[in-house]
Amino acid sequence: MITGEDFTIQMNIPHRVRFSRGVFLPENALLETLLESNGSAKVVCFIEEAVAKALPELECQIANKVEQLSGYECRGLVRLQGAEVAKADLTVVQSAWDALEQAGIDRHSYIFGIGGGAFLDAIGLAAATAHRGVRFVRFPTTTLSQDDSGVGVKNGINAYGKKNFIGTFSVPFAVVNDFSFLETQPEVVKRTGLIEAIKVALVKDTPFFEWIEDNVPALSKCKAFALEEAVERSALLHADHIARGGDPFENGNSRPLDYGHWAAHKLEQLTHFRLSHAEAVSVGLALDTLYAVKKTWLTKGEGERVFKVLEGMGFQVWDEGFDLRNDEGQRLLFEGLEEFREHLGGELTILMLCSLGEGMDVHEIDLGVMEECIEELHRRSLAVQNSLS
Repeated sequence: MITGEDFTIQMNIPHRVRFSRGVFLPENALLETLLESNGSAKVVCFIEEAVAKALPELECQIANKVEQLSGYECRGLVRLQGAEVAKADLTVVQSAWDALEQAGIDRHSYIFGIGGGAFLDAIGLAAATAHRGVRFVRFPTTTLSQDDSGVGVKNGINAYGKKNFIGTFSVPFAVVNDFSFLETQPEVVKRTGLIEAIKVALVKDTPFFEWIEDNVPALSKCKAFALEEAVERSALLHADHIARGGDPFENGNSRPLDYGHWAAHKLEQLTHFRLSHAEAVSVGLALDTLYAVKKTWLTKGEGERVFKVLEGMGFQVWDEGFDLRNDEGQRLLFEGLEEFREHLGGELTILMLCSLGEGMDVHEIDLGVMEECIEELHRRSLAVQNSLS
């Protein structure tokens, strides 16, 4: 005999996203209004090493700010390595677990993570697994993490030669985008981080893409007014999709926010992370945009508008990683399609553009057409380089 019932668990989880400047300064009251306490809450703050070095006053500001909050106690300010090294293995995650255990952190405590997207992925994994989940507040410090990954619900590290093989879905207690952190970045890093804003505009918001087109000169020079508006609009679009898109933990096959990412993830791996995530996404986005044009889903004119934005902001559209091949002469890049499918399971599902601001799911990729696209992108890249020399 087989018995049982199906139950539906209602998950009414808030996803708090805030924007500010100088959040750890005494006069900024954001944290006072954002955090919740039962009268006694411990705080451990993990800071990416590069951020701590760039802002030597930051740790003192954080300690003073936590002391200023009624009912909160700072139990540690811990510097750990960031960038892709943080995701290479469990070293950073283990160090975070060790610090949390030594600090006596419980599920009513808070973990602050201050750093770029890769660093927050690793610290987020530690936060989501310690005590089965401790309140985690993300403070993204880069354009890329503020406009995309930092406002998401994913945590993870790389393993078995695959990106994000070990990880969790866990909604952070809050995400605080402090624009003052962006001032510490080199201009080229600030600019390349905008590729995720371009991506989400292309798949979600035609008026936003048109705004980006109109503001390419200001965005390419990282003018604060344009940079901050792009980051905020992008972050809110990403958060809105997660909260209202119907599949926050990616139980289905569709991944609309991963436009251009099947190739990007593979290129990062193939180049041993010589290509940053932002650089890889720009190449992947260019590849899939041209593919959509060749398949006549997107008009040539629309495709040219995308390339005009990419090239106007100095993004690359081709990389030598495209040319890496296996012993049979097949491009290693194409292995990324199966890895992309495998990450979710089920049917291969790649989002492609059918207009600017709207995407559609496709389940088969014509590798012959992809070959044509790669060759054309190479020619286009060479033409751009020649025009600049």
